[in-house]
Amino acid sequence: MRRLSLLAASLSLLVCAGAAFAQAGRTDLQPLPAVPPPPPEMVPFDAAMEPQVTIKKRENETVEEYRVNGKLYMLKVTPNHGVPYYLVDDQGDGTFSRKDPVDSGVRVPMWVIGTF
Repeated sequence: MRRLSLLAASLSLLVCAGAAFAQAGRTDLQPLPAVPPPPPEMVPFDAAMEPQVTIKKRENETVEEYRVNGKLYMLKVTPNHGVPYYLVDDQGDGTFSRKDPVDSGVRVPMWVIGTF
């Protein structure tokens, strides 16, 4: 019981000393301004950075081609019956990989441990 009261007393003394030190040490504090500063300027609109979209309708699907500066970087394929999917050029080398909208990208490893 005596240890507990000694611990509580030393803890309260430490808290009081910390509060007094925090208040006494700073003299360079200034009040916050009444009106916050305005937000930074926005980047001017650049039409060259907007993607050019070309829509091609075929018998069984609709293909949307996305280009920036004339370079094809993504295709959105929407089949007549099914879920749309994307073909994306991740590296910029012309090799497209399929990205499904419901695909999280996580692949569970599946190895054959043993056969009987």
